[in-house]
Amino acid sequence: MCDIWKEESRAEMTAQDLTRHLADIEKLAVKWVVFSGGEPLMHRDLFRLAAMLKTRRIRVTLLSTGLLLARCATEIAAHIDDIIVSLDGPPEIHDRIRRVPGAFRLLEQGIRAIHDVNPQFSISARCTVQHLNHCCPVETARTAKRLGLSSISFLAADVTSSAFNRFQPWEAYRQAQVALTLEEVVALERELEAVNIEWEGSGFVAESAEKLRRISNHFRVHLGLSLPSAPRCNAPWVSAVVEADGTVRPCFFQRPIGSLKSHTLLNVINGFEAQQFRAALDIASDPVCRRCVCSLNWQ
Repeated sequence: MCDIWKEESRAEMTAQDLTRHLADIEKLAVKWVVFSGGEPLMHRDLFRLAAMLKTRRIRVTLLSTGLLLARCATEIAAHIDDIIVSLDGPPEIHDRIRRVPGAFRLLEQGIRAIHDVNPQFSISARCTVQHLNHCCPVETARTAKRLGLSSISFLAADVTSSAFNRFQPWEAYRQAQVALTLEEVVALERELEAVNIEWEGSGFVAESAEKLRRISNHFRVHLGLSLPSAPRCNAPWVSAVVEADGTVRPCFFQRPIGSLKSHTLLNVINGFEAQQFRAALDIASDPVCRRCVCSLNWQ
């Protein structure tokens, strides 16, 4: 669930911006770049950026709402390695959460259009669990399978941080619109257990039983019924988030460690601020890490 409808910034990273950092990207031995948003397919020069990375044998992944896939199917197949689309539930639930009539139909058409160009192109789904879809993870996974997707992953809605293009954390009334009641948490736990039983060992659902349980526990923490615990994560040591305005973060949730407006990528990643942050970070006790919904444990 991305706050794309409230996105007011028009900042974009241009091909010229990326060119300035290509040498540093090579020095850092970057292997994988993920374009996110907002909606990356609205970027005016997305495929040129992707091509610049692909020539350096960097894997390029696109996170998309799925609304514009059909329009860009040929370019996607040519310049992108794989896509992760937002799937919020079966058709009616998906449209309701997206707040776009026909959003599911557009997603379905886009998936079909890309597979018409390249039947082997990898498209997977990501479902952000929240109030409106907590009762249907089982049907959501089945919907992903019917759409011909490679896999699906689930994560809990982040209701407390200022990540994902929010200018400030949500107020209590907004959190209540997305978070779960205790009754809903219990229903979610049953659903996630059923998901695990149905798909365990298939590889289609990305999360293990333990990781699925973390999703429901996240909402128990929000209700004050459980203590937060940090997931296994090494994101600040193996990756970085570069925002459209040049801000660099060690992950989506932590504070900035520098800006590409005033420094090179290499200087930010290996600079004093970044080194101090990594040296001081204890993931197990850090309050931001303990409430994280989207960790990375890159091996």
